[in-house]
Amino acid sequence: MKVLIVYDSAFGNTEMIALAMRDAITANNEVSAVRTGDFNPEMLKGLDLLVAGSPTQKFRPLKNISDLLNSLPRKSLAGVRVAAFDTRIDIKKVNNKALNFMVFIFGYAAKPIHRLLLAKGGTAVADPEGFFVEGTNGPITMGESERAKAWVAKLAGIH
Repeated sequence: MKVLIVYDSAFGNTEMIALAMRDAITANNEVSAVRTGDFNPEMLKGLDLLVAGSPTQKFRPLKNISDLLNSLPRKSLAGVRVAAFDTRIDIKKVNNKALNFMVFIFGYAAKPIHRLLLAKGGTAVADPEGFFVEGTNGPITMGESERAKAWVAKLAGIH
C-alpha cells in the first residue's frame, strides 16, 4: 500500500505525530511523511491513503496545509482513501468557559482539512482526529504518540 502523510508543524509536535504514524506502518507499505513545503503533486500517483495534518492555531489549520490542499486539482484525490488529524490542547484540562465556547463555535484544524480532502475527491476512511499537546509549544501529551500509531495502523488495515 502506498501511503503519504503530509503535514505542517509550528513547534515540532505535529511533525513528531506524523513521523510516529509513518514509523508505525512502514512494514509492508511504501510510506512517506512530508512537510507541506516538501510536497510534490507527483507523490499522489498510485497513492492508496493520504493522511493530512496540522496543529490547531486560531481554531483552524496552518495556512500552508490549507493552501496545499486548495491548490490540488478538483478530482485529484479520486480513488484515494483520506484522513485528517490535528494537534490540539485538551480544553478539558484548561477548563476555560470562553475557550470551550470558541472551540464549540469554530472547532479544530482536522475538520477543515477533512472537508478539503473530500472536496478534492478523496474517500474518508475515518472521522477527523485530534492528538493532544500540553500547551501551545507542547510537549505531546503522554500516550498520544501511541494513540496516533494505533489510529494510522487501523487506517492502513494493520491490526
